[in-house]
Amino acid sequence: MRFFRPLLALTVATALIATPAVPTVAAGPPHAEAVSLGVPLSDVLLIGGTVAPGPGGKTAIWNISSGVPAYLNALDPVNGTSLLSTPLPGAEGSYTVVATPAGTIYVGSYNNGHLYRLRPGATAVEDLGRPVASESFIWALTTDDQGNVYGGTYPGGRVFRFDDTTGAIRDYGKIIADQPYVKSIGYANGKLYTGSLPDAHVMEIDATTGAATELPPPPNLGDPKLKSVYDLSVRGGRVYIRVGGAFPMPMYVWDIASRTWVDEIQQAHGLDISPLGANGELYFIQASELRKYDPATKTLTGTGLRFTGRIQNARSIGYADLGLPDYPGTSVIGTLWRGEEFRYNPQTGKSEIFLTNVRREPIDILGLSGGDRNVYTGGYLNGGVSVTDPKTGVTKFNRFSQTEQTYEGSDGKVWIGTYPEARLYSYDPRQTWNSVEYSPGPVGSPENPKLAVNLKPAFQNRARALVEVNGKIAVGTVPEGDRLGGALAFYDPQSGTTETYRNVVQDESVFGLTARQGIVYGGTSITGGLGTTKPTRESGTVFAWDVEGKRKLWETVPVTKAPTVSSVTFGPDGTLWGVAGKTVFAMDPRYGTVLRSFVLGTTSQTGDIVATRDGVYVSIDLNKIYRIAPGDRATPKLYLEHPHRRLAVQGGQRLIFSNGPELFRVDIKR
Repeated sequence: MRFFRPLLALTVATALIATPAVPTVAAGPPHAEAVSLGVPLSDVLLIGGTVAPGPGGKTAIWNISSGVPAYLNALDPVNGTSLLSTPLPGAEGSYTVVATPAGTIYVGSYNNGHLYRLRPGATAVEDLGRPVASESFIWALTTDDQGNVYGGTYPGGRVFRFDDTTGAIRDYGKIIADQPYVKSIGYANGKLYTGSLPDAHVMEIDATTGAATELPPPPNLGDPKLKSVYDLSVRGGRVYIRVGGAFPMPMYVWDIASRTWVDEIQQAHGLDISPLGANGELYFIQASELRKYDPATKTLTGTGLRFTGRIQNARSIGYADLGLPDYPGTSVIGTLWRGEEFRYNPQTGKSEIFLTNVRREPIDILGLSGGDRNVYTGGYLNGGVSVTDPKTGVTKFNRFSQTEQTYEGSDGKVWIGTYPEARLYSYDPRQTWNSVEYSPGPVGSPENPKLAVNLKPAFQNRARALVEVNGKIAVGTVPEGDRLGGALAFYDPQSGTTETYRNVVQDESVFGLTARQGIVYGGTSITGGLGTTKPTRESGTVFAWDVEGKRKLWETVPVTKAPTVSSVTFGPDGTLWGVAGKTVFAMDPRYGTVLRSFVLGTTSQTGDIVATRDGVYVSIDLNKIYRIAPGDRATPKLYLEHPHRRLAVQGGQRLIFSNGPELFRVDIKR
C-alpha cells in the first residue's frame, strides 16, 4: 500500500480514456515456460506458545511454528529437542496457545480463524472450526478454572467462549463499536479482561452476563487513539497491560480488588509474562534483561540473563524442574521468536540461551526484485532476505525483518524496505552479511545491511516501493496504525539526509514507484495502515513528482473506483503503464492523460507491471501474465497462466515471479 502529499501545479487529467476493451485470448496454451528456482526463504517463527505438561506429563514448551501448514510443537526444556510436532490443517500460524487445568492444549489460528484442540495423550489436533463465522483471526485465548476457553478476534473485535465439555459456543459480540481487534484477553474470578487495537481500551466483561465495563485509562497513558493494548496478562489479582507495539513499551498494573492502577513499568518487552512463582514473583523481559518482579513491593531485580537484537519478545515463559546440575529445583524457561530457548535458575544464577531443533518452515515471498545478476527476495512475517542465482537456483538466505521490497541500485548495493517503522537499509551483496539487529556475522565485520532511514517519526510503517532517481533512493510508504496518508521520502546516500513528503496524494498510500529523467511516478491506494479507517477517497491514483523542484506535477485517477494502483512502469517506447486491479492502462507521462486501457481480469487483486527490453508484462488476477508489445494498441496477449503473487524482471530480459514461498523464472524467447 502507498500514500502521498503536497500538490503544486495539480492537474487531475482523466480525458482521452478509451472504452475498456474486453480481452479475446487466442486459442491454444500460452507459449512461455516457468522454471522453479525452489524456496529461497525458510526460517523459524514462533509467536503463540505456553509452558504446560507435554507428552507423558513432562513439562514442555509449546509453540506454533508458522508455515503452510503451521505446526504445534512440544519441546523438551532440558535440551530443546522435539517431543511432538503435529500440523494444524488450514492454519498458517498462531498468536496464542493455552492449556486448561486438565492439560488440554488449545490453539487459535490466524488467516483461517480456527480453534484447535489437543487432548492429553493425543498426537494429532482436532480442528474445531471457526468459533465465530465472521472472524478470520483469533488473536488471544485464555481459560477459566473449568477449562472453558475464551478468545478475542479480528476483524469483528469479538469475544467468544468455547465450552470444553459440550463444545457449545457463546458469542459475546463486538466489545467496542469502533475497534476491530480484541488483541489480548485474560480471565480472573468470573471476569474477562480484554485489550483493543488500534486504540488503547481495556474492558472488564462479566463472563456470565456479558456486561462490559471499560477500565479508566492508566495515568500517563496519553491519547489512547495513538496507542494500542498489545499484551494483557492476568496474574494474582492484577491485570498487566503493555501499551504500544512489538518493541519495549510501558507496562501498567491494574489491581482488581482496589480497582486502581498501582504501577507503571518502563521498557517492558512482550509478549508474555510468567505465571506467579512460589513466592508470588513474576518474570518477564525488561530493558533487554530477564527480570524478577515483586508485585507486593513493586521492585525489579535483574537476573543477569541479557538479550540482544531488535526483537526480544517471549511468548512461552514459565517454570520447569530440569534436573540439571546447574539448574537445581525450579528454573525459569521460555522461548524466543526464532526458536531459541532461554533458562535461568534462581538458586545458582546460572542462565543460558541456546537454539532448539524446532522445525524451519518455508516463508512466503513478499518483496521481489531482480538485479543485473541476481534475484532478491524478502519474506513475509518471518522476514529474511535471500540472494538467488536465477540460472542455478543457488540461494543464500539471511535472517532479517519482514521485507516489503528490495531494489538493486546503480552502484550494486541492494536497498531493502522493511516493516515495521518503514525502515530502509543498504546492503552490499559483495560483502559479508552482518545484521546486528537480526543475524550477526563474524566478529569485527562491518554492519551490512546498514540502516539508512527510519520513517516512524513521520508515522509510516511499511516501505512498500523503492526506485532510484538522481542518485537518491525514493521510498513509497504505508502509514502506521489507524491512519491514512502515506509518504514519499528521498534518501541521499552521499549526504545521509532524507526529505519526506506526506500525503503527496491526500489520504492515500504509495504502492508502486518508477522514475525517469528526474521525475518519480507513483501508484497509490486509498487504504491506510491497518485498513481500519474508512477511506476518504474512492480511487487510487497515479502522480508525477519533480525531484529537484520538490513539487507534484500532476495527479490522475486512471480507473474510476479502482481503490489501488498497485504498480507503474515505463515501457520500451517511453509510455507510462500502470495496473489497477483487473485493468491495465497507458498514460502520457508529460500530462498524466490516460491514452488507453484494457480490462483483462475479473477480480480487484493487486498485481505488478514490469518492462523488459521488448515489452511490458502485467500480472492480472494473480494467475495470468499478459504481454504488451511496444506501440501495440491491440488487446494484450496472454503470455503465461500460473498462480503468482509478485512479478519482477531480472537482467532486463528475464521474468521472475513468486507463488507463496516458491520462486520461478521465465526466460523470454525472442
